Amino acid sequence: MTLRRSGQIPPRLHRRGRPSLRQLWPDLLLGAIAALGLAPFGIWAATPIAFSILIWRLARGRPAAVFWHGLAAGFGWFALALFWIVEPFLVEPEVYGWMAPFALVLMALGGALFWALPAWLAAIWSRSWRWQAAGIASALALSDWLRGWIFTGFPWALIGHAWIDTPVAQIAAWGGALGLSTLTLALATLPALLWRPAWHRLAAHLPGAVAVILSVGAAWAFGLSRLASPEPADTDLTVRIVQPDATQHLKWDPEWSQVFFERLLTLSGEPGPRDLVVWPETAVNFLLEDAAAILPAISQAAGAPLAMGIQRRDGMRYYNSLAMIRPGGQVGQIYDKFHLVPFGEYIPWGDQLARFGIGAFAAQQGNGYASGAGPQVLDEPGIPPFQPLICYEAIFPQHLRNLPTRPAWILQATNDAWFGNISGPYQHLAQARLRAIESGLPVARAANTGVSAMIDAKGRIRDSLGMRQMGKIDAALPGALPPTFWIRMGNAPLLVLLGVMLLATLRLRPRRA
Repeated sequence: MTLRRSGQIPPRLHRRGRPSLRQLWPDLLLGAIAALGLAPFGIWAATPIAFSILIWRLARGRPAAVFWHGLAAGFGWFALALFWIVEPFLVEPEVYGWMAPFALVLMALGGALFWALPAWLAAIWSRSWRWQAAGIASALALSDWLRGWIFTGFPWALIGHAWIDTPVAQIAAWGGALGLSTLTLALATLPALLWRPAWHRLAAHLPGAVAVILSVGAAWAFGLSRLASPEPADTDLTVRIVQPDATQHLKWDPEWSQVFFERLLTLSGEPGPRDLVVWPETAVNFLLEDAAAILPAISQAAGAPLAMGIQRRDGMRYYNSLAMIRPGGQVGQIYDKFHLVPFGEYIPWGDQLARFGIGAFAAQQGNGYASGAGPQVLDEPGIPPFQPLICYEAIFPQHLRNLPTRPAWILQATNDAWFGNISGPYQHLAQARLRAIESGLPVARAANTGVSAMIDAKGRIRDSLGMRQMGKIDAALPGALPPTFWIRMGNAPLLVLLGVMLLATLRLRPRRA
């Protein structure tokens, strides 16, 4: 038996040059298996296990090989995690259906580059195969963070999101989403860092496996301890969250939009205590400027102040907004969505392209929405101050920290009907739960087709309405926790740590590909 086969020397990935498709399929499979930790699957253990195998494979590869194998693994991850991206194109399949497979392939390839390029750079500069494992893990964690900023950002399906439905997610109160991704990749690196020559290859991995199990156990125990800590008392505010089950393919139909509007009025006016009523994003098919005559009737049906998702016009600009409707139908404060979906809610160079009839995919007014002023805190009479987030904005943790004052809670109005019924809405809900943990604030979430929910300050769902259900939630607004470490410090401590770790892996001269 050779030393390599007996576990004395870790095997290399393969020779130089671009690998064949047959050599890449294990990495593609590993990426897809790792994505099973995300909602709606929730098989959290699949993520650290699959990443441990992937890091082990990449640690012994030459830079060119690391790029291709990382690209294959990233494609597997993003293809499974983002397969809901085809759903918007199927709302009008006769017009947009042909785009669906291209959208999925391009999104998966684009996301895969955020794995392949950092891994390749780390492999070029790493000093040894163990340092290469640590360097690749550090680079992937930094890439997860970068993905939330570059090209307006898209921090969806981050590696750390696999922990959201477990007690381990409580670590986000200290490290945010980046902390969870860093934890996952640190666990995945332990088998390589602790590998020792042994009489059998499985025995060589034993120290790393034990370290991973103990580390997960410690993180789990920490999360359980935080979940068991004293709770803030609920507020005196009872929130009614209304879910009309307005499906996207019927939402703007003249007859069906009237049906959905009547559902909103009926559900809002059902008997029961309520201090605030919340409607979802773009809940109605008319503009705020055209609603003066009907707002008193809406207010009367609600029987309380109303937070209403509605479109509005200001000159030639249109906004995706949340308007506060006070008793009697008076319009109070208005929040305009500012972090818009590229190509969905606005088109880059939209004013120029509008001359050729090119408009945003999801916008129902004009050729796209204009961007609002930025993160805000609304302070309405009788309602604790809150931060409004409209749909896509809730996936960006940085928006929780760019505020003039600290709110008492977060209100998310969303239209997840675009995402289908299988995975997208559940991943979006999971990220809302993560925002609650990071900020220490409760989240009230109103969705047109689900999932609507009341979430406490530790990310636990108090009450919810599932997909394709029509109904309402009457729930006391949970209390807020003190500002978390992450709210006070952000990602800066982890970014410094990851940067130092990455620098420690570097050699003075790059390796050959």
